[in-house]
Amino acid sequence: MTPATDETCDDFLGGRVRLLQPANGYRAGVDPVLLAAAVDASSGQSVLELGCGAGAASLCLHARVSGLSFVGVEVQAEYASLARRNAQANGATMQVVEADLRHLPADIKAQRFDHVIANPPYFKREKSTAAQDAGRDVALGGDTPLEAWVDVAARRLAPKGYLTMIQKADRLPDLICAISGRLGSMRVLPVQSRIGRPAGLVILQARKAGRADFVLHAPLVMHEGARHERDADSYTSQISAILRKAAAVAWK
Repeated sequence: MTPATDETCDDFLGGRVRLLQPANGYRAGVDPVLLAAAVDASSGQSVLELGCGAGAASLCLHARVSGLSFVGVEVQAEYASLARRNAQANGATMQVVEADLRHLPADIKAQRFDHVIANPPYFKREKSTAAQDAGRDVALGGDTPLEAWVDVAARRLAPKGYLTMIQKADRLPDLICAISGRLGSMRVLPVQSRIGRPAGLVILQARKAGRADFVLHAPLVMHEGARHERDADSYTSQISAILRKAAAVAWK
């Protein structure tokens, strides 16, 4: 993969995924990798990613589970184009649709998916300051309410299909309210930077027509030790396996 002058080519999952990204603007980090690792998909299933960006989450899931088919929806033309190029370069079967998720094309509305995944913007538009880069601003804030993300996801799920989302921990109440009455069998995995720290992120999974009780899992801890003590790799063994070896999240 040869990046353009305003792009970079970055390795994910220890080089299993190579991703073209803008040199400036929104750039994928560990969050889409964690999202992909939390999806319990099987070969032959279909996956819809809402707000796919350059394709990081879908392609990390593709690297772990073979035989999946993907549809990515991305509102920004630049990122949709990158996602198409990245899917082709990584050998993924992925249709990328440039569209606002609230106005999906008819052919996507006609489909049902085994999994819907999403990493919605973390910040409420009315409570955040716009980023200077337009792509980064849409990715971090955007103007689509969190409830709309959940509503679209729920409508596109096949019976017994799963929605998996990653979001800031302080928006968990918003997520639960949006999901209640639409999906069931909710389970939440808090993500802590270190033991003793408040969770900064949550991974939430819910099932269409699910009837299981709500489950709050023990936290997934990113780094060893109670504090940062030196400039060196401090990932826990579980996180290191997820980020470098394409391991799945162990829902416990």
